[in-house]
Amino acid sequence: MHHASIRTANIHRAIAFYERLGFTVCERFTTGYTLACWMDGDDRVAGLTGRLELIEIPDPKPAPDAFHDEHYVGYYHLSFDLTDRVASLPEWLDALRSRFGRSVSPEDSSATEASDITDPDRSEPTLTVLLEPQQQQIGTGVYEVAFIADADGLPLELIRRLA
Repeated sequence: MHHASIRTANIHRAIAFYERLGFTVCERFTTGYTLACWMDGDDRVAGLTGRLELIEIPDPKPAPDAFHDEHYVGYYHLSFDLTDRVASLPEWLDALRSRFGRSVSPEDSSATEASDITDPDRSEPTLTVLLEPQQQQIGTGVYEVAFIADADGLPLELIRRLA
């Protein structure tokens, strides 16, 4: 896969969010009338790799709640495999929390207002943890799995194989 493309209400807030995950802007461009960029993740400290394309959407509408709405059909989440990069998903998530000035826990994540996400004046990203790290059996493997929300509320899975 070359990249995953994400539409965002505020490209500057989205860039700041993904920079805290270890991504860096490698190319800035416009797509017709709007700002866009590619960000590469190759950070051994943060552990996330891949390429993202961010596209700012003028006059945005909130995205559907793909994480909490069990009837939602379409994009569900991006998944980042941390198996070979971190020793403990809970410790990695604690370190990530320290890189964000504001963090919301799973019980508070549903309290995030749509206006918080689409507010163009709110430039500082918030780390919203949708699911704290937990072990899950997936097929024949055992994994540590956690979910966070990006700057626009889209779910991101963090996964680490244990066995």
